[in-house]
Amino acid sequence: MGIRTASEPSLRHFLTGLGRAAGGAIIFALPMLMTMEMWALGFTLDVWKLCLLLVATIPLLLGLSYYGGFRRTFSLKDDLADVFVGMLIAGLMSTFVLWLFGVLTLETSLREAIGKIAVQVVPGGIGAMLARSQFGGDSATDDLRRERSSYWGELFMMATGALFLSFNVAPTEEIILIAFQMDAWREAALALASLLLMHVFVYVSNFKGGDERGAASHLSMFLRFSLTGYVLSLLISMAMLWIFGRSDGLSFYSFLSAALVLGFPASIGAAAARLVL
Repeated sequence: MGIRTASEPSLRHFLTGLGRAAGGAIIFALPMLMTMEMWALGFTLDVWKLCLLLVATIPLLLGLSYYGGFRRTFSLKDDLADVFVGMLIAGLMSTFVLWLFGVLTLETSLREAIGKIAVQVVPGGIGAMLARSQFGGDSATDDLRRERSSYWGELFMMATGALFLSFNVAPTEEIILIAFQMDAWREAALALASLLLMHVFVYVSNFKGGDERGAASHLSMFLRFSLTGYVLSLLISMAMLWIFGRSDGLSFYSFLSAALVLGFPASIGAAAARLVL
């Protein structure tokens, strides 16, 4: 994350970036702002887990700011400033929407209100950081970002996509219910379908952002990106289930089954991230 050579942005560009960030925060957080399980996490999630989630969000958003961000940045200091601005915007937009829905009232305790807002900072912050790629930005900066996107950078983007989609559904009871309904054969089929669909979605189909490394074999790309991305998706799914308390009381087999179920949307998110980030 070295010093960038582009000219400093004007105040107008900064304000435009803030507007994009607010829009991105609303779009990405809205499904969770309207979900009862996410409201409940405000007072059921352990404080230390909530703090861990927020701390872990900072390097995630820092990477997103470097590769995209809601405005053009020129140094690590700029990226770090944008991370906290993005988190603040996500928190403010979440507070407004939760108040509008009647989820936050004057009777809501401070602990519960902070918890309900804090869990929305993760998806809202991701939306804020991705606002420029979603709502448009200058092509020169986008080209520079793509040039910087190394193998590890692409894995980072895939992990971000997996985190976002798994974050959407991990708190729900349906993940555990689906895992309970599936037998070993269905679980194996789901894992295979997740892996193959992930590979097809990005590397075989001629979608925007698909693989353009013609010299590399499909096997090489499958091992380096699809398989690695799926393993990342599973690890992130396990982490989400643990953070949201969905692993409590489960046997190792049941926990693994739930991770495979959650890994399905997570892997799709990882594959889609390489198309849109």
